[in-house]
Amino acid sequence: VQLQASGGGLVQAGGSLRLSCAASGRTFSISSYAMGWFRQAPGKEREFVAAISRIGGSTYYADSVRGRFTISRDNAKNTVYLQMSSLKPEDTAVYYCAADRILSLVARTTLGEYEYWGQGTQVTVSS
Repeated sequence: VQLQASGGGLVQAGGSLRLSCAASGRTFSISSYAMGWFRQAPGKEREFVAAISRIGGSTYYADSVRGRFTISRDNAKNTVYLQMSSLKPEDTAVYYCAADRILSLVARTTLGEYEYWGQGTQVTVSS
């Protein structure tokens, strides 16, 4: 199982980026997993950003990004997205996608519940 995050980069404050997380593996289908995005800034612990349930019916956001970020998924493409708008310098971090094999149609926000992790993509927001 591999989760490949991409789409990070350098952007000015107020700008936008869209992160993608493509899953691969012989039998791995993200439709069996809730998916989440987490981030880790230098010197800080990894924190929850957003999560989406297995079929996309429920989404969850950290208070710090609610209204600015949107998580979505395309199970047919085995890909999850994070659309980030109105970016702030405090959004600067390495962003990680993760998969949580949960049977119910909710998504969890706790880092420890996620089994598979991508390698991370750097997002830098300049002021």
